[in-house]
Amino acid sequence: MVFVNESSWKHEYITTNGVKLHYVTQGEGPLMLMLHGFPEFWYSWRHQITEFAKDFKVVALDLRGYNDSDKPKEQSAYIMDEFVKDIEGVIRGNDYQNCVLVGHDWGGAIAWNFAYNYPSMVERLIILNLPHPAKFAQGLRTPQQLLRSFYIFLFQLPLLPELFLQSSDYQAIETAFKGMAVNKNAFTQADIDAYKNAAAKRGALTGMLNYYRNIFQQRMLNQNWRVLEVPTLMIWGEKDTALGKELTYGTEAYVKDFQIKYLPNCSHWVQQEQPELVNQYIREFLTT
Repeated sequence: MVFVNESSWKHEYITTNGVKLHYVTQGEGPLMLMLHGFPEFWYSWRHQITEFAKDFKVVALDLRGYNDSDKPKEQSAYIMDEFVKDIEGVIRGNDYQNCVLVGHDWGGAIAWNFAYNYPSMVERLIILNLPHPAKFAQGLRTPQQLLRSFYIFLFQLPLLPELFLQSSDYQAIETAFKGMAVNKNAFTQADIDAYKNAAAKRGALTGMLNYYRNIFQQRMLNQNWRVLEVPTLMIWGEKDTALGKELTYGTEAYVKDFQIKYLPNCSHWVQQEQPELVNQYIREFLTT
C-alpha cells in the first residue's frame, strides 16, 4: 500500500513565461519535477509525491490550461516551445539549476522535448507511457496506431470535443480512466470526481484540447532527433489501448543511456494503477 500524506502537501503558485502556474510540493533536497498528462492534473502523482519527498523537493505541476494554472484563451499559447519555457521557468523559479524530470502522457512529451532543449537542466529523465517523439511520429504512419489515436483527429474539431467531454456530467472523463484501466479499483469515485472537477473549471476543457489542436503544426513530429545524453528510464504499461507497446521498440537508438521497464498487466495510467511497482522502478533507477 502506498502512503499518501496529503497533510504535508503545500499548494503554491509561480508566475513564469507570462502564465501563473499552480503546483503541489512536498519535501526538501534536489528537485523532482512531475508533469501530468491528459485529462489529468497534478493529482495523478498522488502516489508518488509523499514517497519521493523523503529524498527530494517534489513539485507536481498543473500544466498551463489545466486545473488551477492559467488557461490562456489563444490556441497559439499551447505549443511545445511555450510548454518547454514553462518548465524552465518552474525549475529556475524554485532556485534550482537542474532536476529529475518525470513525465506521463503529454507531460512525457514535454519532458522529452525539454531534455533535448535543456539537457544540462535534466539530471535524469523518467518517462511513463509516452514514446520518444521520433517513434510516435513513425507510429502515426501505421494503420494500427492511427486507429488507436483516432481521438487526436476528433479533437481537431471546434467546440464538439468540449461538448462531448462535458456531457452527462463529464462521463467521458470517467470512461477514460475506468474504461482503460485493467484494475478498475485503482480509481475511487473521489479520484474520478477530482478529475471531473478539474476539467469543469472555466476554460480548462479548451485549454486541455488545444494541446492536441496544435500537434500537427509543431516540429515535434517531423524533426531530426539527435542521440539524447541524459540517462533515461521508460516505464510502460503494456495494456495501453491508446499507445501500442511497439512504439517503445528501438528507443535506445535515440537515447545513449536507456532503460525500460514493462508492466504486463497495466494500462496507460501506469503510476496510478501500479504505484508500488512504479515507485520501486523509479527508486532503483535513481540509486544506480
